[in-house]
Amino acid sequence: MKTALTIAGSDSSGGAGIQADLKTFLANGVYGMSAITALTAQNTCGVRAVMNSTPEFLCEQLDAIFEDIEPDAVKIGMVSSAELIKIIAAKIKFRGAKNIVVDPVMVATSGSRLIEVDAVKTLTEKLFPLAKIITPNLPELEVIIGEKISTPLEIELAAKKIFEQYGCAVLAKGGHGLNDANDYLYDGAGQWFYGRRIDTKNTHGTGCTLSSAIAANLAKSYDLKNSVGRAKTYLTGALSTDLNLGKGSGPLDHGFNLHGTDFNN
Repeated sequence: MKTALTIAGSDSSGGAGIQADLKTFLANGVYGMSAITALTAQNTCGVRAVMNSTPEFLCEQLDAIFEDIEPDAVKIGMVSSAELIKIIAAKIKFRGAKNIVVDPVMVATSGSRLIEVDAVKTLTEKLFPLAKIITPNLPELEVIIGEKISTPLEIELAAKKIFEQYGCAVLAKGGHGLNDANDYLYDGAGQWFYGRRIDTKNTHGTGCTLSSAIAANLAKSYDLKNSVGRAKTYLTGALSTDLNLGKGSGPLDHGFNLHGTDFNN
């Protein structure tokens, strides 16, 4: 079985972060592992508190994983401090990790900020050059390039600019009022991936889920374009059931295509 590692924050409500990542890995047929960068107290209505992992403990988690079960892909999600980002970058380089997917998590679906201001520069300079692909949404794309984006052409130009500056492919995600569910991949050549917009308020963890599904497919040796296409198909399925849990922006149904078994029969 292929393996994938998520390096991200924990979501106590189970809809985003490492919980969403591990569910997505399982649903996409890979064995999932995790290194926790932060504990969050959150639910579908918002983030109440964040407690970062210490650099020393994050190091121990990463060493424990790489020394025993080498991941075929690594997804990096919420890392809120520059110090932790530097630790991850150093370990990724030292271990020669492959198929790195960086989801530059900056703001939760609820609107809560999830990264310190000074950490954004460290994220772009230390992790982007190591990534095979990054998966920013529209607000994150604007933060990265420092410009307002209001048209599909501007999305294309922003993705190309990041690729040329950092050498990583860019999947610029729609879903924030512009392009609906259409995403733009630039990896030296540009391609739009057109998706069906699901009319639901339950979108908690969509970014985590998409990036983890891409990582899972890269782990299974699909190329980048096929990994993105397969991940988008999975995300559409997880959104389509409209799970509707919680009082705010609810989680996806990560196991929509899984069937439980009554082990007593």
